[in-house]
Amino acid sequence: MTLYTRFAAHLDAALDALVATGDLPAGLDRANVTVEPPRDPSHGDLATNAAMVLAKPAATNPRALAEKISAELGKLDEVRDVSVAGPGFINLALTDDTWRAELSTIHEEGDDYGRSTKGAGTTVNVEYVSANPTGPMHMGHCRGAVVGDALASLLEFAGARVIREYYVNDAGGQVDTLARSVHLRYREALGADIGEIPEGLYPGDYLVPVGQALAAEFGDRYAALPESDWLVLFRVRAVAAMMELIKADLALLGIHHSLFSSEAELQAAGKPEAAEAELRARDLIYDGVLEAPKGETPEDWEPVVLPLFRSTQFGDDQDRPIRKSNGQWTYFGADLAYHYQKAQSADALIDIWGADHAGTVKRIVAAVQALTGGKTRFDVKLVQMVRLLRAGEPVKMSKRSGNFVTLAEVVEEVGKDVVRFTMLTRKADTQMDFDFAKVVEMSRENPVFYVQYAHARIARLNRKAAEFGMTCGTADLSQLDTTELELVKLAAQFPRIIETAAAAREPHRVAFYLNDLAAAFHALYNLGNDNPGRRFVIEGEQEITCARLFLADAIGQIVRNGLGIMGVQAVQEMN
Repeated sequence: MTLYTRFAAHLDAALDALVATGDLPAGLDRANVTVEPPRDPSHGDLATNAAMVLAKPAATNPRALAEKISAELGKLDEVRDVSVAGPGFINLALTDDTWRAELSTIHEEGDDYGRSTKGAGTTVNVEYVSANPTGPMHMGHCRGAVVGDALASLLEFAGARVIREYYVNDAGGQVDTLARSVHLRYREALGADIGEIPEGLYPGDYLVPVGQALAAEFGDRYAALPESDWLVLFRVRAVAAMMELIKADLALLGIHHSLFSSEAELQAAGKPEAAEAELRARDLIYDGVLEAPKGETPEDWEPVVLPLFRSTQFGDDQDRPIRKSNGQWTYFGADLAYHYQKAQSADALIDIWGADHAGTVKRIVAAVQALTGGKTRFDVKLVQMVRLLRAGEPVKMSKRSGNFVTLAEVVEEVGKDVVRFTMLTRKADTQMDFDFAKVVEMSRENPVFYVQYAHARIARLNRKAAEFGMTCGTADLSQLDTTELELVKLAAQFPRIIETAAAAREPHRVAFYLNDLAAAFHALYNLGNDNPGRRFVIEGEQEITCARLFLADAIGQIVRNGLGIMGVQAVQEMN
C-alpha cells in the first residue's frame, strides 16, 4: 500500500469514526472524496476535499465538518500538522519519517512500485494503428501507434487485462486498388513494360517484391486474364504481404498486437446483419429518408429509403445510414458491427483515431452505447498528425505518390526510444513537430535526453561510489534532510499518476511526470556543483553517501518503471 492509498484509508477511518459518534450520517457517497497533493506546496503535503463533498448531503457546514475531520486525522503518528483552508479544504503536513518510510517502500516494491489494482477484474480492448493495409508504416501512423501501445501498457500496470487489437480494413475500395497496383507489378516482373504508374494506383516501390513473388508462383497465368479472374486472389495476397510489412515496421517500435481482426471476415461472417437485427429489435434502426444535403435543390436530390440508426437519441446531430443505396455497408455500418463484436469480450473499449476522424466520433459512441445498453465504457482518443521536419523544412508524406518518409527510416536514424518518448511529450490531440535535430539534442529542452540522462547519472553515481571503495548494505535515512525529502515527496506521487493517467486514458501524463522528476533530481544533484557537502557521493563519508544513493536509486527505480510503461529503455550510460 503506497502513501496516497494509505491516507485514503486513514481518511475513511476518520469518517467512520465521525459516523460512529453521530457527527456524520451513515451511508454518504464518498466516491468523489479525494486525497491528493495541494495545488500550492506551501499548504502542506496532502489535501482532501472530504468536508466540501460531504457537507451538503450531511446537512452541515463544510468548515465545521472539516474541523471535526481534522481532529481525527491529527491523531495519526504520520501527521505533523493539520489545517483547514478556505471554506473547508483540509491540508496535511506529514512527518519526515513518513517520507523516509515511503522511500523504503519504493525500494521494497521495486519494479512493482506504482502498480495498481484499480483495473483488476476488467478487460479493456485497445484498438490502435489500424492503418489501411496498402503500404509500409509512415510517420503519419507513428504517433497513434505509440500512444495506443503506451496506453495499453499503462492500463496493464493499473491492473487491467488488455487486448491490443489491430483492425485490418481489407474490405474497401482501397484494397481493390492495391490489388490492381500489385497486378501491374506482377506484369512488370514478367517483363512487361508498364511505363508510368497510372493515376489512382499505388506507385511505391514496396510493391515490386510482391509482384515478383506472384510472378515466381504463378508464372504468366494471370497476366492477360480479365480482372474478374485475378482480383480476389491478388487482393488477398497483397493484403497479406502488406500486413507482414506493417508488422515488421511496428516491431521496430517494440509494438506487437495480440489480435488482428479482418473487416472482410467480419462481413463474411454476417456480423453487420446481426448488429442490424439487434438494433432493429430495439427500434434503434428504421427505414427512412435522409434530408437533402445543404445546397441541393429538389431537382438535384433523389430521396432514397435507407436503414437509419437513431443516433440523434444519443447526441448525434442526425440519424445515420448503415447501408448505401446499392445495399453495401457504409463505413459506419461496418464499424458498428465491429464494435458490437468487440464489446462481447471486453468491459471497456478504446479506439485511437487520427484527428481527421473527429466527425464520426459521436455516431460510433452512440452506436456502442446503444448496443451495450450503456454498460461498456467507450473512449475515442484523437491523435493529431505529426509534422516531420528536416533542416527546418516540412517533409512531404503521401502514400499515393510514394513520396513519404517511412517509420523504419526514422527509427533507423534516431532510434526506437527517441521516437517513442517524443510521441508522448505532447497531449495526443495537440499538434506536434518532430525535428530530427532537436529530438537527439543533448539539452535540458529535450525531455528524451533529460529523463534518460537522470537514470544514467544515477548509475554513474553508484559506479563512482564503488571506485571510492564504498559499498552500501544499509542506509541510515535520518541522514536525509528536508531538501532531499522534497524529492521523495515528488517520487511518492508516481502511483497516483499511474491511476489518474489510466483513468483519463492519457499516457502522456507519465512522460510529463518523469520529466518533472528528472528535473527535480538534476536540481538536487547540481547543488553539489557549488557546495561539495551537497554531493551525492562524498569520499570518506559513508553514511551520508549511502543515504543519498538510497534516494537516488529510488528515483532511478521510478524512472525505469515509468519508461517501461512508455516502452523506452532506461540506459546505464550516455556518451
